[in-house]
Amino acid sequence: MDALLGNLAMGFGIAFSPVNVFYAFVGSLVGTLIGVLPGIGPVATIAMLLPLTYGLPTVTALIMLAGIYYGASYGGSTTAILVNLPGEMSSVITVLDGYKMARQGRAGAALCIAALGSFFAGCVATLVIAAFAPFLADAALKFDAAEYFSLMVLGLVSAIVLAHGSILKAILMTFLGLLFGMIGTDVNTGTARFSFGVPELVDGIGFVAMTMGLFAFAEIATNLEQTEGERKLNAEQISRIWISWQEFKQSFPAILRGTALGSILGILPGGGATLSSFASYTVEKKLAKDPSRFGNGAIEGVAGPESANNAGAQTSFIPMLTLGIPSNAVMALMAGALIIHDIQPGPQIMTQTPDLFWGLIASMWIGNVALVILNLPLIGIWIRLLKVPYRLLYPMIILCCTIGAFSSNNNMFDVWVAIVFGFFGYIFAKLECEPAPLLLGYILGPLLEENMRRALVLSRGDYTVFVTRPISLTMLLLAVALLIVIIVPSVSKKREVVFQEE
Repeated sequence: MDALLGNLAMGFGIAFSPVNVFYAFVGSLVGTLIGVLPGIGPVATIAMLLPLTYGLPTVTALIMLAGIYYGASYGGSTTAILVNLPGEMSSVITVLDGYKMARQGRAGAALCIAALGSFFAGCVATLVIAAFAPFLADAALKFDAAEYFSLMVLGLVSAIVLAHGSILKAILMTFLGLLFGMIGTDVNTGTARFSFGVPELVDGIGFVAMTMGLFAFAEIATNLEQTEGERKLNAEQISRIWISWQEFKQSFPAILRGTALGSILGILPGGGATLSSFASYTVEKKLAKDPSRFGNGAIEGVAGPESANNAGAQTSFIPMLTLGIPSNAVMALMAGALIIHDIQPGPQIMTQTPDLFWGLIASMWIGNVALVILNLPLIGIWIRLLKVPYRLLYPMIILCCTIGAFSSNNNMFDVWVAIVFGFFGYIFAKLECEPAPLLLGYILGPLLEENMRRALVLSRGDYTVFVTRPISLTMLLLAVALLIVIIVPSVSKKREVVFQEE
């Protein structure tokens, strides 16, 4: 306990420096803004801003990017509640009861409980990271190549199981990501493979360019199909911003349960904010005395999911920081930011750069305070921003994406890569294929291959090394169990109901 308090004191000393406080507020503000503006999202925004972090200290860059992530997790609830339009995937479930509350004249109560629930969940999730991350880091030191291989298999299977829509499509997208990850130089032999004589592909496909294409360009193309009338937003009048005591008593148990669910599910590879919010809503509806209230303005249907998605967003930092395994697309970008600054994600972060680790954790408290300060009094501003015509907004987004793709390697080839993947992303959207499993396959694929080959070299070609080591065997069995369970028809049918977007 003394060591924990000492580390937190060191972290707060770093996080409360003027420059870090400033960038924590900037990240929270930008994150909330992109959550309020549908069709941009934290992945594309972090990808756009990643080149701008080159000149910042590492801890400052991560504090800003982290603020964008959990700021967006909250910001998406604003449009979900006011106009039945989720700004973020994790806010899809919020529209079911949040928008009904707004139609009943209770928009202020819905927005308030979303802000307070997110603040409470964020603070608790930060405590979870501070308390349990060191234990996970110690456990990670026991991992060898075989354990890392099995862990990545489990992460890929989890991403498939928890992805929205068809399981078959998620599997195909993951394998497509694995294939894209094989393009470039072989890590063991140094031989270029699948580069087809293109010099720019010898180092592989640019991660930033791929991300911008799959998410930003594809979203713009999809949104442009709608008419201006379909995108027109009519905000509800907000007369009361605070909740009543009765509403608070109704909501608080849901906030506690959502926080606990999000804190646990956020740690799992492939989990994070979206799964947490869906799981929380399902739990609240199951526990309710009158389930028929849900979908008709139940405040617990807002409080639980909004708490869960914020807790899940923050605890998803744990596998990335302690194991070096990104649990979702945003964490893959965060890992990329660390690598850009010559820091390898993994257990050595806590021992070699403790100021970075604890400074980032302490900054999350600052970010959660910033979210409350920004989102309670400034709701009117977010509503006005929603009225900006999309014909004026999308050229600015395209310009920022193009500059970001070019500046990642100062190469026009990356801009063309972003355009090509933008076309792929648009096709995937039409086919209802979620791009996140592809991105995770692209990130984890080379690491999975490297650790598999390393384990086989160390065991002199003995494939049983993956099942004779207890930790490796346990994770492989978990992966197999996940696949078997999801194939069961009754479970598969329930999954489709839970993940159905309305």
